[in-house]
Amino acid sequence: MTNSNETPPVPGTVADAQSGNWVDRYAPDWLKPYARLARWDRPIGIWLLFWPCTWGLALAAVANPARGFDWIACVLMFIGAALMRGAGCTFNDIVDRDIDMQVARTRSRPIPSGQVTARQALVFLVAQALLGAIVLFQFNRFTVIAGVASLVLVAIYPFMKRVTWWPQAFLGLAFSYGALVGWSSQTGGFSVAILLVYFGTIMWVIGYDTLYALQDIEDDALIGVKSTARLFGSKTRPIVGGFYAGAYLLWLVGAIVAGAGLVFFFLSLVAGGLLAWQVWTLDGTVPENPAARFKLNHYVGIALVLALLAEWVW
Repeated sequence: MTNSNETPPVPGTVADAQSGNWVDRYAPDWLKPYARLARWDRPIGIWLLFWPCTWGLALAAVANPARGFDWIACVLMFIGAALMRGAGCTFNDIVDRDIDMQVARTRSRPIPSGQVTARQALVFLVAQALLGAIVLFQFNRFTVIAGVASLVLVAIYPFMKRVTWWPQAFLGLAFSYGALVGWSSQTGGFSVAILLVYFGTIMWVIGYDTLYALQDIEDDALIGVKSTARLFGSKTRPIVGGFYAGAYLLWLVGAIVAGAGLVFFFLSLVAGGLLAWQVWTLDGTVPENPAARFKLNHYVGIALVLALLAEWVW
C-alpha cells in the first residue's frame, strides 16, 4: 500500500502510471495533463475496452462465416474504444476530484494536483465524446442507438461507489458493452449468444477490477468509498474465482450458441487458464503488482479473439 504521505517523485507524474511511459517522456508539456486525464499513459484500459468489441465482431463471423470478420469495423472500434475510454476516465476524474484528493494513489492525477481545472477537463471530455460520436455514426442505426444508450451507464458509474458496494458491477455493464456493439454492427440487433457473452464479460470485469481495487482498500475505508474489494474482504479469492469461472462458462456457452465447436473450446482453454492463474496466485491481500493483473486480462482478451477467429476460419 502506498503511504498516504508519499508524493510522485517527478512533478506532474501520476502515482500509478508506469515510470518512463511515453506520455511522460515524449508528449509536449501542454498535452501531458490531458493525456493523463485520458489515461494515455496507461493504454491497457483501451485494450480491455476494445477486446469485447472484437469478441462481438468475431462471434458474428462464427455465426455467419460467409459474412466474415469486419476488419474496418475493428479499426473503427479500436479508435472508438480509445476515445470513449479517455472520455470516461476524464468524466470520472471530474466527478471524483474531491475523493481523489484523499487517496494516496489518485491525488497526483491532473485535477486534484492542479495541472488542469475541472472546466478545462470538461472541454476535453466534450471533444473526446464528439470524436467518439463521429466513429459511432459509421455504423447501422440500431448500433448507433445502442451506443448512445450506453452513455447512461458511463454517466452513472462514477457515482456508484458512493451508494452501493457494487460499483465494479456498474463498471462491468459499461466496459462490456462493446461486445453488444460489435455484434450489432454486423447483425443489426442482439441475440441470446451475444447476451451470454455480455453477461460473462460483466463477471470478468467485476473480477479483475475487484483485484485492482484491493490496493485502495485502506484509503477507501477511511473516506467511506464502497467497493467489492471491501465487501468481499477475506473471501476475495474464492469469490473472484467464482466470477471468473462464471465468465468463462458464459463465454463458452455463448460461443456454442453462436455456432462454435471444438476448435474454439480447446483454444479458449488458454483464456480460462489465465483466469485460473490469477486466482491461484492471489493470497487474499493486496497483489504485489495490481497493474500486472490488467496485463494478464489483456492476454485473456487476445486469447479469446484468436480462439473465435480460428473457429471462424476452420
